[in-house]
Amino acid sequence: MLSYWEKQSLLQYDYIIAGSGIVGLSTAISLKERLPAARVLVLERDILPTGASTKNAGFACIGSLTELLSDFNNMPREEVLNILQMRRNGLQLLRRRIGDEAMQYREDGSYELIGMQEEHALAQLDSVNNVLRPLLGGDAFTIASDKIEGFGFNKAYVRALIRNNYEGELHTGRMMRSLIDIAISRGVEIKTGCSISHLEDLQTGVRVTVPTAGGEEIGFMARRVAVCTNAFARQLLPELDVQPGRGQVLLTNVIPGLPFKGVFHMEEGYYYFRELDGRVLFGGGRNLDFEKETTTSFDLNPEIQQQLENRLHNIILPGQSFMITDRWTGIMAFGRTRQPLIRYHTHNIVLGVRMGGMGVAIGSTVGEQLSAFLTE
Repeated sequence: MLSYWEKQSLLQYDYIIAGSGIVGLSTAISLKERLPAARVLVLERDILPTGASTKNAGFACIGSLTELLSDFNNMPREEVLNILQMRRNGLQLLRRRIGDEAMQYREDGSYELIGMQEEHALAQLDSVNNVLRPLLGGDAFTIASDKIEGFGFNKAYVRALIRNNYEGELHTGRMMRSLIDIAISRGVEIKTGCSISHLEDLQTGVRVTVPTAGGEEIGFMARRVAVCTNAFARQLLPELDVQPGRGQVLLTNVIPGLPFKGVFHMEEGYYYFRELDGRVLFGGGRNLDFEKETTTSFDLNPEIQQQLENRLHNIILPGQSFMITDRWTGIMAFGRTRQPLIRYHTHNIVLGVRMGGMGVAIGSTVGEQLSAFLTE
């Protein structure tokens, strides 16, 4: 039972955002930049953001060579370039908003390990550079195979190394902490443990229903609502073309004398690793079992975890001893195309979901677009 005071003063907002991940917080911040006096509420289903925003590897990436070649083979060129431009714009906005120091952002490039199955990509490096040069202002990719031995990789597997000159890395936790702090400093309210059960567009506004611990329901009201729950969007809107994709991650102990730093890709971006405070963070392997990894369960897949360990032992850290100190999963969202889903669902409900594993790069730009929709 709600009091008169609660009904009068605590349930009405100008805008409500479902989801407190990168996209949700970016949308809230962009809204307050447009309309500083607006009442903006962010509702998060769990105590911490649920999904991939606090689970990712901290790659500020625009795409490896083999990933982009796969995109060019499966999508119109214009769509591939639009997504790449979106990634660049999103990272630039994120950096302006937070500042490089606050999230330990470094744009020192990245490397892609090329095995026998990917060697064909080397012949297409120049043509891809030619396509991307007008957008990036220089060559995206250069050969860096002279670094293989120094990095300590298994030369029997790693036939070549390609440097991406426009990628970076950041500290995911500091990034999210900064976005939360910025949102709060601008007057955004964030309520956690609020799992939305129903959205109803009443034409004059949207009712957002949240069950309470006592089994009752609270009905928040807003002029407009943004759904930014990414892989979990179908729990609210089952008809959406959104499929979850679980990402597996592990972290080693500190490895004395680790011979490499920076961020690395393998096999069309399905595997990725980086040096992190003297440790190796390694993730990926969703392509080993797409069906089983199309899930919102945060359980570990033992087979994929074992494959990650095998690649560490055989390719990345051959001859080195290490222990696994941490394991976790994050839930991304994909669809029939690589394009994120950014559109009106109804007149007063807008969508910003299906980030395709690119949330760090494009999340800020998606938030800007959603804030424009919400304030039209």
